[in-house]
Amino acid sequence: MPGVWGSGCWVFGSLLIILLAITLHQEISGPDIFPPVRMAKDLKTLQDEYRQLNKSCFILGASGETGKELLKQIVQSQLYSKVTVIGRRQLNFEDEAYKDVNQEVVDFEKLDEFSSAFHGHDVGFCCLGTTKAKSGEAGFIRVDHDYVLKSAQLAKAGGCQHFNLESSKGANKCSSFLYLRVKGEVEAEVEELGFERFSIFRPAVLMVDRVESRPGEWFTRKLLGPFSYFFPTAYSVPMTTLVQAMLNNAVLPSDKKVDLLENKAIHTLGKMGEEKKK
Repeated sequence: MPGVWGSGCWVFGSLLIILLAITLHQEISGPDIFPPVRMAKDLKTLQDEYRQLNKSCFILGASGETGKELLKQIVQSQLYSKVTVIGRRQLNFEDEAYKDVNQEVVDFEKLDEFSSAFHGHDVGFCCLGTTKAKSGEAGFIRVDHDYVLKSAQLAKAGGCQHFNLESSKGANKCSSFLYLRVKGEVEAEVEELGFERFSIFRPAVLMVDRVESRPGEWFTRKLLGPFSYFFPTAYSVPMTTLVQAMLNNAVLPSDKKVDLLENKAIHTLGKMGEEKKK
């Protein structure tokens, strides 16, 4: 365990240094928010109009923290007429609210054999991801790149119009850091598939109490606490805010084929409509 702890802290410490450099530059450069023209209508009106379109969606990675919260909010909001979870195992839902959620169990190593699971969805949300510490370098690349890209290819072939990808702050296909390079590479390759709309979310450190143990990430969250107080949108984002941003972004009209949402934009989108709720 000491070796795992030390390795995890070193990795997240290195990522933290990159995060600090990138986000400090962005703090100085100015706000990263959407132009006002996108809010010609209030959020509730946009949500109501979106529901009337009777869109269907699928979620990849619904057993993870982000995917789990995303599914919860999608079920509660009833934005989609049909919701499908695609994963490697059947999930058990005790809440009656989930009774209409469809589940497709697939083998990610043989996804071509399960192409039907990706047919007939208007919108896709991909929250797949692992870590090098948990799965090794080859395993990390297989999940965060290969599984994601193949899923996107099948979704595109199956008629998906809007693909949403949870990536990472600092993602760059030219990065010397494996994690950021792989994230950047898959972003670029999914973009090349030509979805009608492709939304990339690049959150900084996610503030969430994980069920899965990630000591290095826990250490980073604790270290970022004081910085988050002074720069709340720069170094971290609550996982619930990220999920709400994904759903708010889905109902907002866009004339761009690719939406690239950095951490500040995620904060802005995730808090949209909160004032009226109060």
